[in-house]
Amino acid sequence: MATTHGTEALRHTMRQMIAVTEEELETFLAKCSVKTFKRLSVLSRPDYVPNEIFFINRGIIRVIVTDNSGTEHTIHFALEHQFIADYSSFMLRQPSLYTLQAIAETEVTVIPRAAIDWGYENMRQGDKLGRLVAEFYFIYQDNRVKNLYARSPKERYDSIAEVFPNIHNRVPQHMIASYLGITPVHLSRLKKGIANKL
Repeated sequence: MATTHGTEALRHTMRQMIAVTEEELETFLAKCSVKTFKRLSVLSRPDYVPNEIFFINRGIIRVIVTDNSGTEHTIHFALEHQFIADYSSFMLRQPSLYTLQAIAETEVTVIPRAAIDWGYENMRQGDKLGRLVAEFYFIYQDNRVKNLYARSPKERYDSIAEVFPNIHNRVPQHMIASYLGITPVHLSRLKKGIANKL
């Protein structure tokens, strides 16, 4: 069972997203749990069918896909007060392709499938909550694809802090380079070129 203190951020976020009664909140949150992951530990790994969604209370999570040669590619960062999971695999009940890794010590509220199913069936706006989370993730992924193929590396670099505030102070440069689809050397040159213009 999750403590009230540990789930306060999720409670606040849910109230912002939907109309929800105190009773609905208490019953929903009682089905969740709060867990802390050490730096670089893995929350979810490939070939595992995800049965939970994570809500980040504090910390940062990197979403990784590993190609056939074993190279890791960073496809997403999730920050405080965001929901994160391999949503497609969760919804389809299929083995995940992604690794979810805590970059810093990270505290999450673990929302199991049973809680989500209960929310859909018993909360007046449970369906709306699910839709809003799905819409947020779809828009993010759609923008991600557009950025990767329609913007230059410099344009992607210039906009990353808008998508992930303070990312340069929170994440190692090689992970940022991976997210941008460039090498760490290329990233260093981009930063040097920007610094020289200042």
